[in-house]
Amino acid sequence: MFSKFALAFGFVSALAGSVLAAPLSTLDRRTVHSFDNWGGFSSLSGFDNFYGSENFCGVIQEQTIVEQQEVLVCHSVEIEIVQQRLLVLQEMAKRIITEQICEVETQTIVFQQFIAASSSFSSDLLHVSGHHVGYDSSIVGHYGNLIDESGSLTTTDLGFSGLDAGKNVVVVGGSNWNDGTSPFSVRNAYNAAQMATFF
Repeated sequence: MFSKFALAFGFVSALAGSVLAAPLSTLDRRTVHSFDNWGGFSSLSGFDNFYGSENFCGVIQEQTIVEQQEVLVCHSVEIEIVQQRLLVLQEMAKRIITEQICEVETQTIVFQQFIAASSSFSSDLLHVSGHHVGYDSSIVGHYGNLIDESGSLTTTDLGFSGLDAGKNVVVVGGSNWNDGTSPFSVRNAYNAAQMATFF
C-alpha cells in the first residue's frame, strides 16, 4: 500500500513540477496545432479564430485589471454551496456541447479545449502563471444570455472571442495568501487533489 502511495506521489509531483515549473518562454515554443476543418469536419471551420492556432486553450493572454470603486472581497460559504454551483456549470457545459454539436469528434475537441482552458486557472491559484487570480467580468456578464425565456439554449453570437478573455479582470481580495508559506501549502493542496483524481 505504501509503495503504491509513494509511486503515486512521485508521479504527481514530477508531473506537476515539470508542467507548472515550465517557464512561459518554454510554453510559447510549443508546436502549433490547427483544428480548422480538422479531420474534414466542417463543424470545426473557424475553430482557430477563437483563441488562435498557437493558443489552443487560451493560456497565452494578457490581463487588464479593472479598477473598482468598491473593492470586491471574498466571503466564505459552506463548501457544498460552492460545489453545487460548480456542478451546475459542469452540466451546463455538457448540455451546450451535446445539444449544439452533432459530430462526436468535434464534441471531443471542444470539450478538451474547455477542460484545458479551465485547468489553466490552477497555475493562477499557484501563483506561477504571472497572472492575477481573478475573472473576466465582461465574459461572466454574458451568463444570463445562454438560455432564452423558454429554457432553450440561445444560438446568437455573444460578440466576443477567447482573445477577449482577460481584458476586464476583477481581482477578488480577502484570501489568506501569504507570500512566505502559501506557495508550499497551495502546492501541497494541488498535489493532494491530483492524487485523489488519478487514484
